[in-house]
Amino acid sequence: MVNEDPNQQEQNGTPAQDPALRVDHSASGHQSVSTHPSASMHRSVSAHPSVSIHPAVSARPSSSAHPSMLAQSGGLAHPSSSCPEDLSVIKVSKRRWVVVLLFSCYSMCNAFQWIQYGSINNIFMHFYGVSAFAIDWLSMCYMLTYIPLLLPVAWLLEKFGLRTIALTGSALNCLGAWVKLGSLKPHLFPVTVLGQIICSVAQVFILGMPSRIASVWFGANEVSTACSIAVFGNQLGIAIGFLVPPVLVPNIEDQDKLAYHISIMFYIIGGVATLLFILVIIVFKEKPKHPPSRAQSLSYALASPDASYLSSIVRLFRNLNFVLLVITYGLNAGAFYALSTLLNRMVILHYPGEEVNAGRIGLTIVIAGMLGAVISGIWLDRSKTYKETTLVVYIMTVVGMVVYTLTLNLGHLWVVFITAGTMGFFMTGYLPLGFEFAVELTYPESEGMSSGLLNVSAQVFGIIFTISQGQIIDNYGTMPGNIFLCVFLTLGAVLTAFIRADLRRQKANKETPENKLQEEGEEEEESNANKVPTIVSEEHF
Repeated sequence: MVNEDPNQQEQNGTPAQDPALRVDHSASGHQSVSTHPSASMHRSVSAHPSVSIHPAVSARPSSSAHPSMLAQSGGLAHPSSSCPEDLSVIKVSKRRWVVVLLFSCYSMCNAFQWIQYGSINNIFMHFYGVSAFAIDWLSMCYMLTYIPLLLPVAWLLEKFGLRTIALTGSALNCLGAWVKLGSLKPHLFPVTVLGQIICSVAQVFILGMPSRIASVWFGANEVSTACSIAVFGNQLGIAIGFLVPPVLVPNIEDQDKLAYHISIMFYIIGGVATLLFILVIIVFKEKPKHPPSRAQSLSYALASPDASYLSSIVRLFRNLNFVLLVITYGLNAGAFYALSTLLNRMVILHYPGEEVNAGRIGLTIVIAGMLGAVISGIWLDRSKTYKETTLVVYIMTVVGMVVYTLTLNLGHLWVVFITAGTMGFFMTGYLPLGFEFAVELTYPESEGMSSGLLNVSAQVFGIIFTISQGQIIDNYGTMPGNIFLCVFLTLGAVLTAFIRADLRRQKANKETPENKLQEEGEEEEESNANKVPTIVSEEHF
């Protein structure tokens, strides 16, 4: 309930402001809150944009504090004066959908550039006169670059915020796309490597952001759906990367004509990347005026400008459930990266001359996975069954991989389309589940850090699986290579069963009855800036 007068008694019988919380007026006209030494935190919370906490009250929990205990404090105060939002008001902004869709689009553009070489592996081998392994590294450099750059980018995210990360990621993605246009001669393979490395650095500023954007911009009943939409863009980019290159770049012998067709693809992606970069500059905001959920409000209140990244990582790795999730996520995503990189090679071995259909099979895998991701995100928002959903999807991924392995060499492409699509529905659909489950297990730690560690695991396993499966395929054939992945996916499903569903963010959101979220337009955000401070009374169960 919102009262305009901080001292007004509530009419519904719930207590008003705690008498232990005394409000004093300083000479500057601002309010400061002092806490009596014996006072316990009360149901009613008063917050103001300039609220400060008495020095005796700690604004940051100990590393062992449980999120449900953190939520009970109820004091929604600002971590610093640099945060303009009123933490006592829980609202969602209309801009949130524009932000997540724009992120999804430039993530799509970056993902396309990851797979555009692998989807026509044999054509680029012929054009540049290099080995299949060299072309594989154009995909694997995305995985390799992520590992050393995670911590610096995570620090930049906490230091400068989402908008800076979005600008940097989209700018690097645009730069890498244009650099590749300087590689349209057979002897300029190093230039295309340079462009791909720049794009791989951009990926570090993109890949771990879905759960952070969902938490900062979306309400408690929307975060999983929003995260799925954010991941959706990356998967759509991979799908387009499978579909478009085989159409734009035909398998022809004439080097000049081949260079012309490659240039068309590079110009298109350069133009799209430039447009998206301009849109990010114009549209992308740091965060909404008000926190969209109780958990996010608490996260702001408990944030410390002096937080140590080393101590945060130590806390995360002391969380056994999160460690298990890091391993299982890495096994699943790493298998997906290996399959995507090597798919063209596997299909061509069994179906020579079917480069276009190889791309379509990859498209089928990813489109089915995007559908699975959206369905799983909506299901999580409604059911909150993170552990059960993750385990079922993982088991079905193993089943899908086994069936795909057994049907790849039957000689019927339509069968491969069906089995690959079924596998992709679960394998790719698992990715946003892992992000959201990680945030639940690690709240109130930074979403960027937990997602980043998941992605590091995915990149490490992706490199190992891509190199290992590639060598197995070259020496023993596709079936042993796919069986290799089946074994590790089975291990991941077993380890997932041991993860305990310690849903800390859900506990924080349930500390009070569910708030009915209000939607605000940009005009309303501006007009509210000068309104009298409000108090939101929140009653514990």
